[in-house]
Amino acid sequence: MSFLQMPHPAAARRRFLGQSGLILSGTAVALLAGRDALAAQAGAAAPQDVQILNTALGAELEAIAAYQLGAESQLLQKTALDLALSFQAHHKEHAEVLAKTVEKLGGKPVAAKAAYGFPVEQLKSQADVLRFAARLEQGAVSAYLGAVPLFGNRDLSKAAASILGDEAMHWAVLRQALGETPVPSAFVS
Repeated sequence: MSFLQMPHPAAARRRFLGQSGLILSGTAVALLAGRDALAAQAGAAAPQDVQILNTALGAELEAIAAYQLGAESQLLQKTALDLALSFQAHHKEHAEVLAKTVEKLGGKPVAAKAAYGFPVEQLKSQADVLRFAARLEQGAVSAYLGAVPLFGNRDLSKAAASILGDEAMHWAVLRQALGETPVPSAFVS
């Protein structure tokens, strides 16, 4: 099920955590944080480390596809299109780091799905496309928020929180573009 089809942000968080299994090892933490020397000292990664990284990678690939759909919809004015392509580039960077980390751990990165079942028939205006993207970003925020405290290594928490921060900024900017309050509450849930 896509993050877009989640009825509530907590469901997205449960999906992410449920699919990813246990927390990452110190090796995965070091690799994700770009610390290859530390990773070499930490030893081999457990299979669940690759699984959690692949779950995050799958979510990033979904976001890339969603932004591509929005970009190709011909419903976005130039400013919104530029924004969508910028956010898509961020998701591509996240996906690249996650895929490289999976490979460094000896795993095989998940591939993008052939189809995601996006609600194409509901996208009839720029506002529809922006709402679609905002729901995806809200689900990503919730998923990363649920994952951050689970990491035993503070470096991994920091790396995941960095991605969470980027997703939260995307969500806020999309809300602003929709004419909504960018930050609807003092806490992200």
